[in-house]
Amino acid sequence: MFQLKTVKRDINRWSWFTLLLVGFVTLPLFALLGSTFSGPGDSWSHLWNTVLKDYALNSFLLVLGTSFLALWFGVSSAWAVSRYHFPGKKLLEWLLIVPLTIPSYITAYAYAGIVDYGGFFSTLTNAVGWEAQKLDILNLPGLIFILSISLYPYVYVASRAVFLYQSSRLIEASNLLRSKGFKTLFKVILPMARPAVFGGLLLVIMEVLNDYGAAKYFGVNTLTTGIFRAWFALEEPNTAVFLSVLLLGMVLAFVVLERWQRGDRNFQFASKSDIRLSAIHPSKTKKGLLFAIAFIPVFLGFLLPLFQLLKWASITWSQTANSEYFGIALQSVGIALLSAILTIFVALIVIYVPKWNGLPFLKASTQLATLGYAIPGAVLAIGVMLPTLRIDRWLLALNQGSGGNLSLVLLNGTVITLVYAYIIRFLAVGFKPLQASQLKLGETLSESSTVLGKSRLKTFFGIDLPLLKTGILSAMLLVFVDIMKELPLTLILKPYQVNTLAVKAYEYASDELIMESALPSLTIIFTGLLPILFLNKLLLRNDSH
Repeated sequence: MFQLKTVKRDINRWSWFTLLLVGFVTLPLFALLGSTFSGPGDSWSHLWNTVLKDYALNSFLLVLGTSFLALWFGVSSAWAVSRYHFPGKKLLEWLLIVPLTIPSYITAYAYAGIVDYGGFFSTLTNAVGWEAQKLDILNLPGLIFILSISLYPYVYVASRAVFLYQSSRLIEASNLLRSKGFKTLFKVILPMARPAVFGGLLLVIMEVLNDYGAAKYFGVNTLTTGIFRAWFALEEPNTAVFLSVLLLGMVLAFVVLERWQRGDRNFQFASKSDIRLSAIHPSKTKKGLLFAIAFIPVFLGFLLPLFQLLKWASITWSQTANSEYFGIALQSVGIALLSAILTIFVALIVIYVPKWNGLPFLKASTQLATLGYAIPGAVLAIGVMLPTLRIDRWLLALNQGSGGNLSLVLLNGTVITLVYAYIIRFLAVGFKPLQASQLKLGETLSESSTVLGKSRLKTFFGIDLPLLKTGILSAMLLVFVDIMKELPLTLILKPYQVNTLAVKAYEYASDELIMESALPSLTIIFTGLLPILFLNKLLLRNDSH
């Protein structure tokens, strides 16, 4: 009774908004889990006895292999540019991030040409006097390589942030104990960096399990390709739901594992009164080695695929640069921009509304913002389709009962559903930078405004929003780039008359028109490069201050 009185006392209009927000974010997940009670499709037993084991094993091996290589590329390059001075370091510091602008499926298409006859690999073997060879990478090890060079920047960014702010006193203490070089790295630096490194690695794992385009093109059967096969080829939604729940369980297992290994541990940045880690000037031989460590990931993950795509685009430009291409480009930019704006709008609601509500247990609902990014795109797409299909059936039944006189707007197969799925999927991408910017503002100004009699909304629009402009723009750019690259979710949910650059590149590659996929692929890449250049400029400006 006392608790009920407390709830009645503390509840306000923002509490109801918070509950609506919880429903908005969790609806696809609960719809997906609820559908499992209706049982699997007719082909489930056949899948269980034949290919399901391969789906799960290939997915696990992909995660294992990609994690190892991404850690190697990400940690080694981050340590090189953070700890040492060598030629080209300043340029490589941000170039090591740019492979993220090339989606893994586009990197896969590019490497199919690089290792083919007449590609970079055969040209290189001819140059050194060997017989021209075609390297077969359309297999599981090849896919591991592709995903590693595409996704290692997640580990690099997380590792470099920690290495830059490590206190030099830790290194000095280690040196006094006669622990130097790699021994210090493995005994002192990496253990303290482990929470951040594994946080970056978790993002790599999520992207690996989300991948469809590269796995499909390389002919590697994974749980994600199985979901598409069950939904489109077998036409069994229930089987696709069961596969989606299985994939979701694998993602959650890795999330729990990451939280378990971290435990209560944390790492501490060097404070302003401390002495940060200073860079070392190595010998000329070591400088060459360090340059190679930092340059090889950039070359493999960005420069080489970009060169191949530019070569193809120069050949197919006259056939692909037509009105259809420009129409698809405008559609892609328009949908991505609209979705990014709405995602940031929802992210601001997620940050502020739970704080304004009076119920303490609802204040933790901001954690739901990270839920969508942990769910693979194909799984989320099915989770969104299930409730929208039910709503459409209810609307049609309602219209039929009224004699067909109602003007209906069906949800499924429309841009509305696609944008809704984008918001859920990339809410975490916009939420994190905005939350960091909001925490920097503190509560002093907003509390002062409240004391002076201003409402929460007036305080938000008059004080918080103007001060958050840079954070909002940065977050919106990040969301925009991710939406432009998204493939699995778009393939399932896009309206028939709507197309995107990502889907067009996939369609070209699926039709064995691999060279024609270069132009839409390059458009996606250069669209992603501009925000990275802008954000890098912002970071440099902040560092100078």
